[in-house]
Amino acid sequence: MVFTSHIFIFYFLPFALAGYYILPARSTWRNVWLLVVSYIFYGWWNPWFVLLMFFITTVNYACGLLIARSGATAPQRRGALTAAIVLSLGTLCFFKYCGFFQSNLNHVLWAFGAGGVHIWRIILPIGISFYTFHALSYAIDVYRGVAPVARSFSDFACYIALFPQSIAGPIIRYNTIAHDLRDRSHTTERFAAGVALFILGFAKKVLLANPVGEIADAAFGAQVLDVPTAWCGVVAYALQIYFDFSGYSDMAVGLGRMFGFEFQKNFNAPYHACGITDFWRRWHISLSTFLRDYLYIPLGGNRRGVWRTYGNIAIVMLLGGLWHGANWTFVAWGAYHGALLIAERLAGRRPFYHRLPRPIRISLTFVLVLGSWVWFRAETLPGALAYFSAMFGGGSSTGTTAILAAQMFTTGKLVAMAVAALCLLAPRQAHEWTASLTHPKALILIPVFVSALITMCSQTLNPFLYFQF
Repeated sequence: MVFTSHIFIFYFLPFALAGYYILPARSTWRNVWLLVVSYIFYGWWNPWFVLLMFFITTVNYACGLLIARSGATAPQRRGALTAAIVLSLGTLCFFKYCGFFQSNLNHVLWAFGAGGVHIWRIILPIGISFYTFHALSYAIDVYRGVAPVARSFSDFACYIALFPQSIAGPIIRYNTIAHDLRDRSHTTERFAAGVALFILGFAKKVLLANPVGEIADAAFGAQVLDVPTAWCGVVAYALQIYFDFSGYSDMAVGLGRMFGFEFQKNFNAPYHACGITDFWRRWHISLSTFLRDYLYIPLGGNRRGVWRTYGNIAIVMLLGGLWHGANWTFVAWGAYHGALLIAERLAGRRPFYHRLPRPIRISLTFVLVLGSWVWFRAETLPGALAYFSAMFGGGSSTGTTAILAAQMFTTGKLVAMAVAALCLLAPRQAHEWTASLTHPKALILIPVFVSALITMCSQTLNPFLYFQF
């Protein structure tokens, strides 16, 4: 089930809200209700995967109790944390990377003339990377003493399964909503702000990301491209992935507000960044801060010398790339960003390009980010290299075919791309715009939502890009 489907909009969400507000105001009953509807939501694709989520939940809940147990010795606490990390990451690696490692092992074996191993075909449970990180952050934070231990299993299970954020983030840490799980307030203003933010995220996805994504799909699926079409295709993908994922995040935060939760903002105008370091402070904020706090700092951060710092950056970005998917293109994407981050550190605190006008710095950063999206979108490394070649004149010099042009450059898609580009320049983002809802704003939202609903019903393909991660 996806947020932008008639089943969710017309049936699931009204059912979930009605049951929630009919129940007594005590958070325990409402948390149990949220847990039930969240399992229904998650199990819509494959009910068996609910058992996997339940396993990850149980392991980390039990380990959290052992870590926080009165009288537990330091070795016992470390043992419980190790068990949580090994079982959680082991489960994630099995489902997400087993086939990838087997496939690469076969290439090595064949290179030496040996027979290959049988590759297991394992279905990737949707959203496993996100809810595994939720669970792991809890166990680690309890061990560090920065998060309270969950005494109620139903409350903790509700945190892991909570349907607004379980499948594609943002990555919510337990200590940020522990109080809301026990006692949260519900106001008309918060609910209205949640509805408004949901509508804007819904419109981002349906009205902008989906049609712009068709341009990107046509470009990256083409056999031959000329220079303008190749650049148009990667710009379209940059717009698609931003409005797709930021739209989902806005809907998740909006839904959270409807049920009394306040989730963190996950995007902060990333294409306004003046450098790659600045970009990562703005893009997928919950992931970048997770990697910083649970990987970069434990590795030593920048406290053990310059070269160790560069090594830590490289490791974090390579693993961050691999987290996105079991494909060498994602590793290349992580290596690309790691190299740019290291280059910025080498340039010093006040590099020469800081003297350039801000619009030029933003434009140069955007071009660098476009290069990363080629690695991210291409299905293979040779495919990415071929696309780069097309961007810089190595493709067709005679222009695109009529069929490809007809697919990419329809009036509706070009209008959507132009509107998406203009939205990037907006001085206020969805979070700020919905912070205080007025009658004029409500009047604007009504036709936007109606247009998005009508468009949703006419679209045949409506996936969220980050579901695959």
